[in-house]
Amino acid sequence: MDHRTNSLSDLSLIKDEDINLAEAALCIANLDYPSISINSYKDHLISLSEDVRKENSDISGIEGRVARINRVLFDIHRYRGDTTTYDDPQNANLIRVIDRRLGLPVVLGILYIQVARSQKWSAEGLNFPGHFLVRLDIEGQRAIVDPFHNGQILNAYELRNMLKQCLGADAELSPDHYAVVNNRDILIRVMNNIKTRAIDNGDLSRAVEILERMSTLLPTTSSLWWELGNVESNRGNLRRA
Repeated sequence: MDHRTNSLSDLSLIKDEDINLAEAALCIANLDYPSISINSYKDHLISLSEDVRKENSDISGIEGRVARINRVLFDIHRYRGDTTTYDDPQNANLIRVIDRRLGLPVVLGILYIQVARSQKWSAEGLNFPGHFLVRLDIEGQRAIVDPFHNGQILNAYELRNMLKQCLGADAELSPDHYAVVNNRDILIRVMNNIKTRAIDNGDLSRAVEILERMSTLLPTTSSLWWELGNVESNRGNLRRA
């Protein structure tokens, strides 16, 4: 059952598996654009799901399912990974990603997971270093896809090369790299992208704002509270830290 939520406090209280990932990401995005109604964006999510349902593929099995999603997201609706202005904070905000049809791997991954799950297909984010990937499991078949690069299905050789580019030539694939990331952790990963860019740009007040959101979503995660205190200390708020 999907729970419609309007706040991070709501999201922190319900079971992870009951979170509607894309709607939760819209609610988080809405915090930065409070004057915008997200109803039309929810309608867009429904349209994506309907388009995938109606789409046909000449390819059978899981590759056919991937082809249907890819056709809808990347050919019909023209979503793309933003390779030109990758660090633009808009790429981590689902409202702006839908507006611009450009985004980071994790936000495009949320759309990918959304449309797959809307078809009752199993879709999960993976704990792959440096680049968000999606795993689909359908009727005993499995595929790992890259939503940032038009839903390309990756084989072990390509995953190994991607890992080495991120972690160095000595890195090798391990089961940890295929571990599933739950819904809250995906949302945290989205916010972490915004927080990291704020810190890199010296905007510590923005970093605090995002860390407070992250701590609200995962209130028992001590590392978030420690980081929040550290950033407050760095901007001179020792008492608050």
